[in-house]
Amino acid sequence: TAGGCRCSGLPPPRQGLTEEARRRLRQFDIGDKFSRLPLPRAAVLLPLVVRGERLHLLLTVRSMQLRRSPGEVCFPGGKSEATDKDDIDTALREAKEEVGLQPEKVEVICRLMPGIDKMNNLVTPVVGFIEDTFQVTPNPDEVSKVFVVPLEYFVKPLNYKTFSYKTSSGYLTRIHCFIYDDQEHKRSFKIWGLTAHFAVFLALVIFGERPTFEVDYDLDNLIASSENNFINLYASIYETKKSNL
Repeated sequence: TAGGCRCSGLPPPRQGLTEEARRRLRQFDIGDKFSRLPLPRAAVLLPLVVRGERLHLLLTVRSMQLRRSPGEVCFPGGKSEATDKDDIDTALREAKEEVGLQPEKVEVICRLMPGIDKMNNLVTPVVGFIEDTFQVTPNPDEVSKVFVVPLEYFVKPLNYKTFSYKTSSGYLTRIHCFIYDDQEHKRSFKIWGLTAHFAVFLALVIFGERPTFEVDYDLDNLIASSENNFINLYASIYETKKSNL
């Protein structure tokens, strides 16, 4: 694939459930296609885990001590550092720092279409499988909670709303917002913004079915339309940056 599979010696998760997911994800692997764009880089890990014969996504809640977005739900991840070879390195390093996930315990499958956060960082989602036996050890300086959500919740949610958002560059986009009632933690989690955007796209790629809500993609041509959406978003931001020079 374009990005290559950085596999460990892990036994694969239940073959029947995950092999089709791997196959579909690799079709969407962007590799380092957008690595030369002149934006600061960041990466997040989208950790897939099999529980009860269903795919789940692992998410974190940011510590209330953090200056930026305290208490918000996100994926493990952060800004690229000089020692990182690529986005995969960034995502794996951050996951180790935030939740104690060792890089060799992740079967990296692909890099999906990036997004651009409100600080104009280019954020690349790295998708990987982890074992259900993984023992989470959150770094309290960065993470207050870790939880999992069934992946299909991001195409068939029970509690969902959407609203339009205009970026500082004037680009109009759709913001997804999910409320997930977690029985294990006996509380609800709000998943929205770029985190929800990545989760929805991941679910669309793996399940290949129409969600119960509207999305900004041509679902019959998901690869081309997702790339077109990203290019339009990037162009709107970059034109603004050039005009500010």
